[in-house]
Amino acid sequence: MKPVRSIDWYFDFVSPFAYLQSRRLSEFPAEVRIVRRPVLFAGLLEHWKQKGPAEIAAKRRFTYRHVVWLARRLGVPLRFPPAHPFNPLHALRLAIALEARATVVDAIFRFIWAEGRDVSADWPALCEELEIADAASLSEAAGAKQRLRENGRAALAAGVFGVPTLVIGGEVLWGLDATDMALDYLRDPSFLSGAEYARVDALPVAASRKDPA
Repeated sequence: MKPVRSIDWYFDFVSPFAYLQSRRLSEFPAEVRIVRRPVLFAGLLEHWKQKGPAEIAAKRRFTYRHVVWLARRLGVPLRFPPAHPFNPLHALRLAIALEARATVVDAIFRFIWAEGRDVSADWPALCEELEIADAASLSEAAGAKQRLRENGRAALAAGVFGVPTLVIGGEVLWGLDATDMALDYLRDPSFLSGAEYARVDALPVAASRKDPA
């Protein structure tokens, strides 16, 4: 099996789990290139006909408290923005216009999730931090709107259903929880070829919620 040379990392700034995983990307081998691919989480949810965790009241409360706990456990600075969910479109397009460079992506995540800023109300401050005079013109010139759509199509083609997701060698590894699994895969991709992995890949469905009682 050929060694992995690059990883696609699909993320949306609206996701606190994507922020937390962004802080762990430094643990990946330096020789492996991480391609940061901004996507609209809402678009993924719409395609798969799912609700996000913030759209279910009981799950929303638990999720936010879990994120606070996880950040403290990981030693990652965290302050939720004033309201959530928020519209991440402008931030996503700006990141794409700036080629989704690691420094840019990290700065936007830090602005929203470490400093707890409102990406809409504090938009001029974010642009100033990134030294962008006219974000709208920059995004338009870079074709950021279309490129964001293309990222979404690429994500769906790869089987991505949520954020954050690492796609490595065709394997879809979803969520902050899968970070260590991804690191193991880089060390030994063959482990996913084990007998039990193969068995669960083909596991039949015994019952469905649509089945009559």
